[in-house]
Amino acid sequence: MSRDSSIPGEPTVRIASDVKLGKNVAIHGFVNLYGCSIGDDTRLGAFVEVQKNATVGRSCKISSHTFICEGVQIEDHCFVGHGVMFINDLYPRASRADGTPQTEQDWKVVPTRVGRGASIGSNATVLCGITIGEGAIVGAGAVVTRDVPPRTIVAGNPARVLRRLSDAEPATTERPER
Repeated sequence: MSRDSSIPGEPTVRIASDVKLGKNVAIHGFVNLYGCSIGDDTRLGAFVEVQKNATVGRSCKISSHTFICEGVQIEDHCFVGHGVMFINDLYPRASRADGTPQTEQDWKVVPTRVGRGASIGSNATVLCGITIGEGAIVGAGAVVTRDVPPRTIVAGNPARVLRRLSDAEPATTERPER
């Protein structure tokens, strides 16, 4: 994969020189990556943006139209559905009290962590400062405002616990023997 795909007829992919790409990373068109790290064997769908100081682990699938902002850490073997939005600012504002535009110095990144093997459904919104536990499942369209325990299914707005995964249910993408 070229770091700047501006070949006529090819979709644009912008990968800044400070991006750390693992082996066998699949990147589809119209992706914007800068200052981030993407692990081996991860797939990024079209129209994905991953900002500086964000990390996506190994063997993840990040579906199209997803926004992974600064401060988000996605561990190995995670699934992130279409149109998932991560937030990194508790009190977003466009300007200061005096009316001048805010700059990077006016806010603090609040980190978010997605544990190994977790799945986040399409169009979910994950607020900052959240930990989504290992093997947890976030339902499509959920608004995650609190930590999600490991191996737990949450859904709704705000996301609420529906149930805990049983020991017989897989917490990762590995399929059980049939």
